[in-house]
Amino acid sequence: MAVKGAPTWSYAKTPCSHPGISDLGSTRSGLAFNLSFRKWECCCLGVASAQRAITPVEDEKPNLTGAESSGAIQRIEDNESSGFHKDMNLLPKPLTANDLSSPSDGSKVRVAYQGLPGAYSEDAALKAYPKCETVPCDQFEAAFKAVELWLVDKAVLPIENSVGGSIHRNYDLLLRHRLHIVGEVQLQVNHCLLGLPGVTKEELKRVLSHPQALAQCEMTLSSLGIVRINADDSALAAQMVASTGLRNTGAVASARAAKIYGLDILAEKIQDDDDNITRFLILAREPIIPGTDRPYKTSVVFTLEEGPGVLFKALAVFALRGINLTKIESRPQRQRPLRVVDDSNEGSAKYFDYLFYIDFEASMAEPRAQYALGHLQEFARFLRVLGSYPMDTIP
Repeated sequence: MAVKGAPTWSYAKTPCSHPGISDLGSTRSGLAFNLSFRKWECCCLGVASAQRAITPVEDEKPNLTGAESSGAIQRIEDNESSGFHKDMNLLPKPLTANDLSSPSDGSKVRVAYQGLPGAYSEDAALKAYPKCETVPCDQFEAAFKAVELWLVDKAVLPIENSVGGSIHRNYDLLLRHRLHIVGEVQLQVNHCLLGLPGVTKEELKRVLSHPQALAQCEMTLSSLGIVRINADDSALAAQMVASTGLRNTGAVASARAAKIYGLDILAEKIQDDDDNITRFLILAREPIIPGTDRPYKTSVVFTLEEGPGVLFKALAVFALRGINLTKIESRPQRQRPLRVVDDSNEGSAKYFDYLFYIDFEASMAEPRAQYALGHLQEFARFLRVLGSYPMDTIP
């Protein structure tokens, strides 16, 4: 399953009168493209130990104002219970981080995702690989480990939403694990209001879903006067509604979740913003060899040396070469959260020390991208290429 002959990018600094600028009109490459190594990464000289010392920042769990606590879910289950509307014992059980079951025989591409069958992440996996075998995982980290342990071929995980913003947890896991981004998926999210067969939306008193999904449907749910209850994910919410059998309890989830768990769709497209798109990353053990035959995107992470205007200089290396930045995300370093800097009269000042994640529209097969990263290396204490991959332009 692994791709052999993956490229390694190594940097060679060449002296010039204006470092990092003389390459703009030159065809001579300061980067060596070596196909004899399996690993492909971009690291500054002497920063291997700094890379190992970095521990990502834990993401905080979302808190939805006005929603009941998760303990309310248990109270619902205790009040009333009935049989499943479908035999959910036949559905695949989510992998956990400690699951060491054997991988498939390779007849199908196996793709891990976080959540239960019917989750939006599974929709994204099927969009990327229509004939794949999807493998549910209970947590994001379990999906990363499933790829590392060869239990699956790839993982599809959300990284940002046009309404809810970035999924910080997955940014942190990208740095913690040695997987490579080999593609992206943009998925149009259409939230549906689900209920038991025969139930009308006016009968609903409470609704379950992921906090982000509930927040994205604020106007519709408020107009119905429905109490919102947090669940770990939208597909789990649909499963719980089917299993409890409560007619006054619904779920916000996908149309596929309604079909899987035997629920009725009481209303479609109930999100407040019609242009609700989630971007997913496709992760694999080995990188792909980038080309120039189609639009490519490259993702990198780096930290910077101290000094005035260093971030400006770092971003300028892309502008100088006409490279468009599509995403900039900063995350504090957990083990080095503060940087002490001498101040003029007051002794010293403390500032956050950041990791910067950047996506830019260029392939690592293009000299301008190679020169830009070579120039960035002059300011960076740590630099790593997370992947160079084809862009998905169709939500």
